[in-house]
Amino acid sequence: MPLSGIQIYKLLPQTNCKECGYPTCLAFAMKLAAKQAELSSCPHVSEESKTQLAESAAPPIRLISIKSDGNEVKAGNEVVLFRHEKTFYNKPGLFVTLRDSSPLDEIKSTVHTADAYVANYVGINLTLDGFAVQATSSGDAFQAAVKAVRENTKRPLILVGDDPAVLAHGLAVLSGENPLVVGAQSSNWEAMADLAKGHKASLAIKASSLEEMASLTEKVKGKGLEDIVVYPVGKTLGESLILNTQIRRLALKKNFRPLGYPSISFPNGAEGAAQAIGKYSGFIVLDSFAPELVYPLLVLRQNIYTDPQKPIQVQPGLYEINNPKPEDPLLVTTNFSITYFSVANEVEGSGLPAWLLVADAEGMSVLTAWAAGKFDAERIAKAVKGFNVADKLSKKRIVIPGAVAVLSGELEAELPDWEIRVGPREAVDIPSFIKLAL
Repeated sequence: MPLSGIQIYKLLPQTNCKECGYPTCLAFAMKLAAKQAELSSCPHVSEESKTQLAESAAPPIRLISIKSDGNEVKAGNEVVLFRHEKTFYNKPGLFVTLRDSSPLDEIKSTVHTADAYVANYVGINLTLDGFAVQATSSGDAFQAAVKAVRENTKRPLILVGDDPAVLAHGLAVLSGENPLVVGAQSSNWEAMADLAKGHKASLAIKASSLEEMASLTEKVKGKGLEDIVVYPVGKTLGESLILNTQIRRLALKKNFRPLGYPSISFPNGAEGAAQAIGKYSGFIVLDSFAPELVYPLLVLRQNIYTDPQKPIQVQPGLYEINNPKPEDPLLVTTNFSITYFSVANEVEGSGLPAWLLVADAEGMSVLTAWAAGKFDAERIAKAVKGFNVADKLSKKRIVIPGAVAVLSGELEAELPDWEIRVGPREAVDIPSFIKLAL
């Protein structure tokens, strides 16, 4: 059983030095018990106490990393069931399946296309994380397929199969890497564990029940392999949802170590992949690559794994849209990413030239920032002066969002040499406003 906060406190130095970032050792102990702090934050804990606290301080879900040539995909280390409780940290890796029965030219073409795929979403470039190579034939064919994939991408790989001897051929191509091997089960777990351990790979264990899964993870761990991924097999979407949720709850709420590992899913179609992103897969292997399938999944993942306390932001500054001239209008908005792109896309799409001044509002939207005192006349004036806007314009005229029209008088006092105009409330109306009013 995990140690309570009081039990952990008794093993700490009890100096209340605050070097851990908490006001007292008791407060730090309570955070350790809640899995909301790391033991390494205490610089004075004794080695004897470290040994006793190691198990209790370990994250409820082990961190697993798949690495290759400077690229890395992480899963695990999560401490909450729901994002609003704290936040999620490691986005589930999205991988695309290749089969060794496919022609090598087809494998290379698919990898090249998927590897180059980039979707820009509110200023963030979203990409796939890696590839999974499935063994369906001989060791030589599998090795050739893995080699073809590796020659066309540097992203991490997952090797999938039931025969350790065949998988060994693929691992031979990945010397110096840390791939994930999928396929350990009741019939082959010993050989698979030895194979993964010998090649410094993580091992995914496949089972259809929690009891069988827990038994196998303990056996594999007994062989000296710590980097484990669980692969719960559900016949339907409902079964998969239940298994993944039960594993997550047991790991987080009960600190049940035999299931304290990230999971992998092989969903069939977009619906299953979306479910796997939300509940609670660490690695998701798609059956094929198609931009129309991948894009919504990447966006969904980005939205779920964006820290709600740290909104997506763009860099404050003066942006040029459609090659503006000194006489063209100056618009101002906040640095909340969605707000910025709403305004920028409307203006760019209209073909009208304009300057866009993005003020630092700590990533909040216009109304939210105004209500919080983060987007006011003083901040707008500071941005105008800080980015030397006057040096680039021949007409000192600035357009503020209609939602904060109340700032116009205050901004006139801050910028007495400027003409202050109140623009529309909605970004979609900006092009018409520029044509008719400016």
